Amino acid sequence: MRRFITTTFAAGAIIATLAMPVRAESIKIEAVLTPKEQMRMDFADGSKRFVLLVRREGKAEGSGPLNGTTVNEYGMHDITPGVEGDPRGFLEFTNTAGDKAYVKWQVRLVFVPGAEGKPKPRDYGYWELVGGTGTFADMKGIGTLQIKAAGKKKRRFILKGELVPGS
Repeated sequence: MRRFITTTFAAGAIIATLAMPVRAESIKIEAVLTPKEQMRMDFADGSKRFVLLVRREGKAEGSGPLNGTTVNEYGMHDITPGVEGDPRGFLEFTNTAGDKAYVKWQVRLVFVPGAEGKPKPRDYGYWELVGGTGTFADMKGIGTLQIKAAGKKKRRFILKGELVPGS
């Protein structure tokens, strides 16, 4: 009887451990990305609107499993300067082992009155981990995203959110 109770208790403890929810890890990543390729279409209707297809590269720094990875952006930025914009795309994070995390993102950009009436860009969006290999396989994640100028052509991507390890 004692053996039965011990075995039952051990089996129950294992099942309880397996059934425990996996804890999400908070992350904050910043990556300054530099253009490597781009194509631009300017609207000829006087609106100053343009569409930019861009591939940028950089390095992720911050907290969580994406820290220290290299980053490639594959983006489409639909922008009307001084009015609005709808940038979107994918980020490919690669760690030193060659494992990849694929993040889909979307941002809404609006311009608000700034000093001396000059429009100031304000953007907020979201990101979602949509695929991965190796360490990132089966991982889930979601959070917020902002894009800030980091020079004339460079952009700082700021991702905050949570990642949950794969099963």
